[in-house]
Amino acid sequence: MAYSYDDTNVFARILRGEIPNKTVKETEHTLAFHDIGPQAPVHVLVIPKGRYVNFDHFAAEAPDAEILDFMRTAAEVCRMQGVAPGQEGEGYRAIANSGTHGVQEVPHYHLHILGGRVLGRMLPRAD
Repeated sequence: MAYSYDDTNVFARILRGEIPNKTVKETEHTLAFHDIGPQAPVHVLVIPKGRYVNFDHFAAEAPDAEILDFMRTAAEVCRMQGVAPGQEGEGYRAIANSGTHGVQEVPHYHLHILGGRVLGRMLPRAD
């Protein structure tokens, strides 16, 4: 499947330095920063620096080095923010919205790391 990446999206602009952010961690392939409209006490966005529209685009086309860097950075963000259960944290939720049904607002792959309180059910049961 061909993906069309929009270079004017807000995350592309953040990566180019056109819009400031509150950086949590930056690596060669990944940027993690605090969400400007947090939905929980901890709300960090982790984004690849590459031009990927959503999770399946990233997972299918990113080189192994980018995927590894992204995943390791996300794990480090959980540890740094004190939400990783293996590091005395109480847990977190990782969310990646995709497309219209997933209510993706920015067409650049991003992972939300949310924590710092009980988050409740993600979705109601579809009985």
